[in-house]
Amino acid sequence: QVQLVESGGGLVQAGGSLRLSCAASGSFINTMGWYRQAPGKQRELVATITRGGFTNYADSVKGRFTISRDNTKNTVWLQMNSLKPEDTAVYYCNAEVFRAPNWGQGTQVTVSS
Repeated sequence: QVQLVESGGGLVQAGGSLRLSCAASGSFINTMGWYRQAPGKQRELVATITRGGFTNYADSVKGRFTISRDNTKNTVWLQMNSLKPEDTAVYYCNAEVFRAPNWGQGTQVTVSS
């Protein structure tokens, strides 16, 4: 069983920055990533990163968000810059173990205009 603990959400003005962190307990963790869900919308991919460091971003966050990880600590970060009101959502950490997804509890990010 993998447990994920997220931190770093909050309220920020448009144009500001936030950094999300997610620490995972457990073994055989492969791809880690961040997803988000805004009110009334489906959960969507924000960014993922493999153990080897290969990254993938949603088009809406390319050039503004950066995902990184430390395999020795099973920790993944999401640096979010130039935040926009449309980035407002609950952000969820995800960690794959043998292709099975594991989710964190979510952290709220609110961007005011």
